[in-house]
Amino acid sequence: MPGRSDDLIQGTLDMLILKTLTIGRMHGYAIVQRIHQVSNDQLQIEEGSLYPALHRMEQKGWIASEWGMSENNRRARFYVLTKAGRKQLKAELNLWAKLSEATARVLDPAPERA
Repeated sequence: MPGRSDDLIQGTLDMLILKTLTIGRMHGYAIVQRIHQVSNDQLQIEEGSLYPALHRMEQKGWIASEWGMSENNRRARFYVLTKAGRKQLKAELNLWAKLSEATARVLDPAPERA
C-alpha cells in the first residue's frame, strides 16, 4: 500500500528531504523522484507538501537554494544541504531511531515475567 506524504509522521518529510540532499544538489522534482525510488515506490510526496517543506527548511537555514538549469533545459530551483542542515539531520535520525525502537517495543513486547 503506497504511502502518501500526509500519512507520514509529522517531521518525517523534513528528515527524508534532508537525507536525500546528502547526495548533492537537487531540484524539487528530483527530490520527489529519489524518495519514491529509494522507498521502492512506497512513499510519494505531493508538490503541495514538498514545496512548503523546502521553503520552511530554507527559512530555518537547513538548506540553501539557487536557480539553475535542469537536465531538460528548464529553469529550476536547486537545493543543497547546509552545515546546519547536516546537524539537524543527525538530530532527526537520532530521534527517529529512538522512536522506532520504542514503537517496536510496544508492538512486539517481550513476554511478561511472572
